[in-house]
Amino acid sequence: MGFHRRLAPSSGFDRGSTVAAGLLTAAATVLGAVPAGSAAAAPHGEARAEVDRLHQEAETATEAYNKATERAGLLRDRVRDLQDRIARQQQRVNDLRQTLGAVAGAQYRSGIDPSLALLFSRDPADYLDRATALDRISTHQAGELKDLRQALREISQERAEAARALAELDRNREAAATHKRTVERKLARARRLLNSLSPSEREAYDRTSRSRRDGLLPVLDDGPAASARAAAAVAAARSALGRPYVWGANGPSGFDCSGLMQWAYAQAGVHLPRTSQEQRNAGRHVPLSQARPGDLVVYRSDAGHVAMYVGGGRVIHAPHPGAPVRYDPVNMMPVSSVTRV
Repeated sequence: MGFHRRLAPSSGFDRGSTVAAGLLTAAATVLGAVPAGSAAAAPHGEARAEVDRLHQEAETATEAYNKATERAGLLRDRVRDLQDRIARQQQRVNDLRQTLGAVAGAQYRSGIDPSLALLFSRDPADYLDRATALDRISTHQAGELKDLRQALREISQERAEAARALAELDRNREAAATHKRTVERKLARARRLLNSLSPSEREAYDRTSRSRRDGLLPVLDDGPAASARAAAAVAAARSALGRPYVWGANGPSGFDCSGLMQWAYAQAGVHLPRTSQEQRNAGRHVPLSQARPGDLVVYRSDAGHVAMYVGGGRVIHAPHPGAPVRYDPVNMMPVSSVTRV
């Protein structure tokens, strides 16, 4: 089984780094529970079963990795926005301080309180005019001082928020990097197990894997795509047939399962969230019996895999490393839900 270098996912991301970190921890725990041992030591039947299990666990882990990297991207954007706001606010603080400093300096150099100086005026009308002007200046100064205090409070709050966002960004980066190494290690083990099979056993594995159950096609009442954008997404997914599975990638050269769905719908002008768990709730749920081309079919109770229904009881999806984007039976795995975008 070939293994491909991960492509950098495109930007896109938000929602709850605590949830993302929990997903990462849970996935790493599951992956770490795979028993050790050499590929050659396992009977061939067990090796095939373990390859399926490793692919499934790596798939779930990949979706957690995607969630963490998406969150990291959102945090990077947030930090940049905060830094820009802090810079603008700092300039405002500097301008207010300069204005207030100029007024205070003028008063200090005069050597006398301006309000007292007005009392020495011999012209009552002039006194009243200047008193009115002084009142306006005093009111303006009070407003400037109030603005300065508010600006200082805001800049302090934004600096604290930026510090929290940076700390969270570091945690997501560290967790994603650790998780990436775990996924790569497990996929390498799956590759070694497959390489341990003889050509005939490898062929038998391909025939009996989750994506080769052509005799189990359900009878569905197919119709046209539910919308023009769903039809456009199906066309985009079909254009990706044969492209490699690359974990953590969302095209155009390679895809993981949710990356293919996100990319296909993006070609139709629709933004989907990055992970299969989020895509499950990206639209209205419909029964499998009412599936139409363009609907998202989500698999397993953990929503760890997603495909696109294309009619005729089949889906397009990115299966797993070593298997390119292809058509497969809609019920290749237990269906969790069907989502109409």
